[in-house]
Amino acid sequence: MSSIEISNVTKRYGDKPAVDNVSLTINKHEFMVLLGPSGCGKTTLLRSIVGLERVDSGTVTIGGRDVTNRVPRKRNISMVFQSYAVFPHMTVFDNIAFGLRNQKVADNEVKRRVGEAAELLHITELLDRKPAAASGGQRQRIAVARAIAVDAEVLLMDEPLSNLDALLRLEMRAELKRLMKELQVTVVYVTHDQIEALSMGDRIAVMKDGQILQCAAPLEVYDRPADRFVGSFIGNPPMNFIPSLSPTGAAALMGIRAENIVLHEQAHPTALAGRLSVIEPLGSQNLYTVVLQSGHTVKVATRPDLHIPIDAAVWLEPMTGKALWFDVDRGNSVTS
Repeated sequence: MSSIEISNVTKRYGDKPAVDNVSLTINKHEFMVLLGPSGCGKTTLLRSIVGLERVDSGTVTIGGRDVTNRVPRKRNISMVFQSYAVFPHMTVFDNIAFGLRNQKVADNEVKRRVGEAAELLHITELLDRKPAAASGGQRQRIAVARAIAVDAEVLLMDEPLSNLDALLRLEMRAELKRLMKELQVTVVYVTHDQIEALSMGDRIAVMKDGQILQCAAPLEVYDRPADRFVGSFIGNPPMNFIPSLSPTGAAALMGIRAENIVLHEQAHPTALAGRLSVIEPLGSQNLYTVVLQSGHTVKVATRPDLHIPIDAAVWLEPMTGKALWFDVDRGNSVTS
């Protein structure tokens, strides 16, 4: 399987760049997630890799081959779309075999590859049926099986789980992660769901306005976001940003995660005073909303057996070494 090199790629629609001078290296066998809100350019970048979009400038290299001007079928790539895109008039076997037959693969080899893909995706019992007899999760497995059966160098996935319900999405996340590691395939995965990104990716490229703001391992992106947008987009709840002074004495925003704040019920010399305004019991923890004396709102995660009445006075203390500082105007990380 192959690495991917995206170098200074720009794609415009009219005067507006959907992808703006993006460079990104995706390593061999890596599971790379492109994450961001709707309209950030992640799907356009994915379509530029597969060749469904013609880039205005820059290059796309796969396995050391410049494929910038090659049509999709010449790039040795498979793609799984948001919609299942299965053919209702064909059996599951024929759906999975579709790409192989287009490549003029011999019948005995088609049978072998379809059987292997179906076994990996646990859909062998469906091969003689039509897709209408399959559930939503099974149809998505059919689409993935069709993609991996052609033995492409790279597998691209565009929001493949977004049409599934929450429980099935959780199951399929684990299934896909297991499968991709087993196949040792290079994956580029597009999603707007930060939980999917954190749980599945080897690295996450966070995008906004056609640019990559940060590309790093999931815990690095979560613990040390490059700017305020990344801290706000990654995490549930988002990172808190509190006006403060940085270690250099300059005005800054202190970034702190809800789970990295100690809540005191008595006055504390190094803590910020506030009042409890909302309690959200979440089972594994309580999520408290505290309004500081300055008027700023802060989310605090506590153990589930801590019970404090609404409107009680509380004091918040950031855990040692867990605070980050961000520039007030530009929002970028300045020190920690």
